[in-house]
Amino acid sequence: MERPVQRAASRDDTATAPATAALGTHVLVDMFDCDRAALDDRAALEAAAREAVTASGATLLGVQSHAFSPHGVTVLAMIAESHLSLHTWPEHGYLAFDYFTCGDRIRAERALEVVRAAIRPGRVASREVPRGVVGG
Repeated sequence: MERPVQRAASRDDTATAPATAALGTHVLVDMFDCDRAALDDRAALEAAAREAVTASGATLLGVQSHAFSPHGVTVLAMIAESHLSLHTWPEHGYLAFDYFTCGDRIRAERALEVVRAAIRPGRVASREVPRGVVGG
């Protein structure tokens, strides 16, 4: 099911543009006060990314990761529907979770549940951004 959104006025649009549909959805989540050891565990974060993709119903194509020195990890899961990324700052107890998907069958909230369980944040702030707004 496509998510209808209201298109903002721009140079190419009028303020009275009709409702449109997004090609994809980008879920952006900030997780604070996380388990600092979990934020620096590359293998566990890779496993969480794989499990998150599976739980959401997406098609995993591959996972890449990098551990930074002295700390921090980035995990990128390429999926047929786009990508999931995890970026950590253990020294701040912070993880940035991005999940960009196209279509209407992916359940991003299930992916988020998996990641939350893995890093146990104290506070979470999220937003959903429609991407590729077309039509009208």
